[in-house]
Amino acid sequence: MTAIAPLLAAVALSSALPLRGAPALALFELVKSLRGEWVAESTKGWVESASFQVLARGTAVLETTGFTSPPEPGMATVIHLDGDRVLLTHYCEAGNQPRLQATAFDPVGRTATFSFLDGTGMASRDVGHMDRVVIRFIDADHFDSQWSWYEKGAERWLERISFRRRGVEAKAIR
Repeated sequence: MTAIAPLLAAVALSSALPLRGAPALALFELVKSLRGEWVAESTKGWVESASFQVLARGTAVLETTGFTSPPEPGMATVIHLDGDRVLLTHYCEAGNQPRLQATAFDPVGRTATFSFLDGTGMASRDVGHMDRVVIRFIDADHFDSQWSWYEKGAERWLERISFRRRGVEAKAIR
């Protein structure tokens, strides 16, 4: 995919309210628990390796990926605290950097939703970008994420990715 000019154009249109306070901090602790090496499989048919690193004295988590099947360069996502809210910036192969904020967290179902806040590398919100992700923390060794894509005024489901810690067997998606 090609980069969109102007590269640093910022677009802000989110109407979802951010998750704040204790629920946001509890969510961020779950995100930090992802530290380590993972294998991921997408409903689109590709396989990737993923690494999660906790950085900046525990205030940020960096996910880097590399596609193994087919072999291609990967992407990066940074999840970090911003005061009492949690932000996610996805450095996408689409050539843009959508920024999402945590807008919901169910601690019983261990499910979090991140919704579009703004982004760079997009001339307008209608330029195709990752717009929402729902992350389900299944157990210490398994989680999945479901991403949606937004383009030309419409959001659509894109894919579900199932992650398992390297060396652990895959768990069926429920």
